[in-house]
Amino acid sequence: MKLGRKISGGKYKSQRKKKKYELSRQPRIVKLKERKAKLLKTRGGNSKTVLFSSNKINLIDKKTKKAKQVSITNVIETPSNRFLARQNILTKGAIVQTELGKAIITNRPGQEGCVQGVLIE
Repeated sequence: MKLGRKISGGKYKSQRKKKKYELSRQPRIVKLKERKAKLLKTRGGNSKTVLFSSNKINLIDKKTKKAKQVSITNVIETPSNRFLARQNILTKGAIVQTELGKAIITNRPGQEGCVQGVLIE
C-alpha cells in the first residue's frame, strides 16, 4: 500500500497544521573557520546564540581538572558520519586535533554557541 493511505485506499487527513513553536528550523552546520555567531529570538522572549563557524574549543583536561581555550587545527574523525570529517564540520562526538592533542567534542555547537570538549590524550 502507498504511504499515507488507509487499507481501504482513503487518505489520512491531518487534524491541524503545525503551530509556530512546533515548526523546525534549518539545520545549522558548524564549520572550522573564524568564529561567526548569531543571536536568535526564541519562545518566551528568550534568546539563543547560534554558531555557524568556530576555530576555538573550551578544553578540559581530566588529569588536572583545568579548562583552557585552545585552537582547533583539524577534524580527524566523526563517528556519526565520515563525510562530515572530510568537510571539517564540528558536531557532538567529533574527534578534533588541537594544540594540546586530540580531543572529543562533548556538546552540540550549533545549539549552544560554543564548542566544548575533553582531552583524550
